Amino acid sequence: MQDKKKIIWDVLFLLLVFLFTIYGVFHGEDMGAMLKAIKQTDIRWLFLGVILVVIFIWGESIIIWYMMRSFHIFLKKRICFLFSSVGFFFSCITPSASGGQPMQIYYMKKERIPIPVATVILMAVTITYKLVLVVIGLGVLVFGGPFRRHYLGEILPVYYLGLLLNVFCVSFMTLLVFHPVLAEQILMKGLDWLERFRIMKRRKSRREKLSEAMRVYRETAKYLSRHKQMIAIVIFITFVQRLALFGVTWTVYRAFGMSGTNVADITFLQAVISVSVDMLPLPGGMGISETLFLKIFVPVFGPMILPAMVLSRGLGYYSQLLISALFTIVAQLYYTMRRQLYNKNESEYQEVVK
Repeated sequence: MQDKKKIIWDVLFLLLVFLFTIYGVFHGEDMGAMLKAIKQTDIRWLFLGVILVVIFIWGESIIIWYMMRSFHIFLKKRICFLFSSVGFFFSCITPSASGGQPMQIYYMKKERIPIPVATVILMAVTITYKLVLVVIGLGVLVFGGPFRRHYLGEILPVYYLGLLLNVFCVSFMTLLVFHPVLAEQILMKGLDWLERFRIMKRRKSRREKLSEAMRVYRETAKYLSRHKQMIAIVIFITFVQRLALFGVTWTVYRAFGMSGTNVADITFLQAVISVSVDMLPLPGGMGISETLFLKIFVPVFGPMILPAMVLSRGLGYYSQLLISALFTIVAQLYYTMRRQLYNKNESEYQEVVK
């Protein structure tokens, strides 16, 4: 019941943020001109953008399928695609993408995958996913001087803040994984401090949950240390997966028949937006992502900036939301029907035995 209430709240929060975003972006704009510009785009390029979104979702399913095999769990790729879709759907609709992994674990349990195994694999996926984003962000910071000056001048504080939060997150996760004893001591002392100053109430259950979380990180550390070559392959796949999603904006650029800005600049501009908003407590970075797009892509799209933003976000986020929602429904129907079939066969077997 509590999970259902949380899902309802997350959906309501998503709709509220969506309505505020729509009002903030389109208030006072010429909607007729924007729609006319969108209708004139080359739909073949937009279709390629949808394919890149599918590749993005499919990439995680391949990673899950690949890592499961290291535990001698041999699943079909299409089942892993359902897991991936469930994760992206609930990540899209929950603040800070917090709902994805719990729901993936829920569906993995239906395949009799042990929760510790599912948790370790998804933790490794999260670490590599964040790591790739940090590497791209640091690459832009270290090697992208002219790029930053040309495109990012107005939003550099937001970019630096987003990069700092991501670096802190990855560093903290690395500490948790590779120095779990030290990390547990730090967290326990921090919890003692919060309870001493009555910022948080003293609860035994909270300490038990923290200890359980640290156990997961210790298991993840063992897993990563034993499968270094596999993790390197996972990082490579994650790079391809991330770049596929960032490349959606380039397909929008080509759909308008534009040229002159290279694919790398457009891809890394979209990556900058992801770095800037990834740690913010908004579903899909909604609101801030649109605002940043309208600021940094002006040199690329010029007067077509608003319709370009609509198509880029429509493909990169909203089509991802719809595609993953569709396959989440498929996953629910599949496991419901499979359970009903199992119950029917079990009932018929009991009748024969009688």
